[in-house]
Amino acid sequence: MPDSFDVVVHPARELRGTLRAQPSKNYTTRYLLAAALTAGEVRVVGVATSEDAGAMLRCLEAWGAGVELIGDDAVIRGFGAKPHAGVTLNPGNAGAVARFLMGVSVLTTGTRFVTDYPDSLGKRPQGDLLEALSRLGAQVSSEDGRFPIALSGPVRGGPLEVSAEKSSQYASALMFLAPLLPAGLDLHLTGDIKSHAPLRQTLDTLSAFGIRATASSDLARISIPGAQTYQASRIMVPGDYPGSAAILAAAAILPGEVRLSNLRENDLQGEREAVNVLREMGADIVRTGDSLTVRGGQPLRAVTRDSDGFTDAVQALTAAAAFAEGQTTWENVYTLRLKECDRISDTRRELEKLGFTASETNDSLSIVGAASVAGGVTADGHGDHRMIMLLTLIGLRATSPVRITGAHHIRKSYPMFFRHLEELGASFEYVAATRD
Repeated sequence: MPDSFDVVVHPARELRGTLRAQPSKNYTTRYLLAAALTAGEVRVVGVATSEDAGAMLRCLEAWGAGVELIGDDAVIRGFGAKPHAGVTLNPGNAGAVARFLMGVSVLTTGTRFVTDYPDSLGKRPQGDLLEALSRLGAQVSSEDGRFPIALSGPVRGGPLEVSAEKSSQYASALMFLAPLLPAGLDLHLTGDIKSHAPLRQTLDTLSAFGIRATASSDLARISIPGAQTYQASRIMVPGDYPGSAAILAAAAILPGEVRLSNLRENDLQGEREAVNVLREMGADIVRTGDSLTVRGGQPLRAVTRDSDGFTDAVQALTAAAAFAEGQTTWENVYTLRLKECDRISDTRRELEKLGFTASETNDSLSIVGAASVAGGVTADGHGDHRMIMLLTLIGLRATSPVRITGAHHIRKSYPMFFRHLEELGASFEYVAATRD
């Protein structure tokens, strides 16, 4: 397929087959960074092949880490607490990667962050993290808290407040930094803490690399002693729930039977809750060990859910809601406005373009389900991988093909998305993009 492409989604009669869930994007980026922060060699088994993973590998290599890809694994020779000074890092459109690296950058001097995506990552706010780093003693230069950004250490440890209102990634960034500071960090997360699950994934990653940390039950207080070292030799990446939510939703809204493996039951990814949401909507989903089997085509019903804990699955679940009886509302999802696009307003507009009734508030998104959708329109992917997943799933249930612009942006988190759906019986056309 072309480097930049639109996709034409053809209606599908059924989806049937078996897939292995792709590796977790969120755990891949965390494990790769932790591996680079060791002073030895770590084999990260089964890494994601997403653009986010590629961005992390590229930046770590520029910073002095050794990177060798062997099959589906990455062997990382770490730089420990001493990344190279005076390096310009370009994380592309990977917001979490950028923030994690910004936190660690104050271990050295003269790190500059730029992006090829000034209208996406370039507009996303970084000010809360930069303010926290400045209070630690870092030298900070930015364009009103946005890219390009320059950071230099050294910094001191100790007590530190950081806002968690807009993103949990600011706190995660500081958590990666904390054990390498002489005095560590006693973090106080202020405001309405968003996305607890990613914070627990970061704590889980630190533990896997031998780092001691304690946290209050509400995660408002996280204490990480200093003068620690990251240590590991081999670690395996679990399956990805956010991307798998799209496959599960697709399997639920179409007849057939789909089995998806490599999804462990006790996983800390918040998007694991997508399985329970689909069941609540009426989907027939059975778990056997690390595999989920969906028997599709069951009538679905609307739900109202506080969705802060599984925001990266909201777009996929919206596709199921589009064909559920009644009005579904995803509440407490303001942070969706701060993603690759505004996933509340932009989603509402695309749903209305497709013929659905949808509405929004400042922090919620609602959609009224329909028995069918005509299709025959061109939808805007908004350069957002989650939006592309949503529109693709709706296209599979439409009566006429749906064209999605800029579908190559799916590579950010799920490069095999279209191929996986094709293995289950879907049909797509890939055409040169009319615009990016």
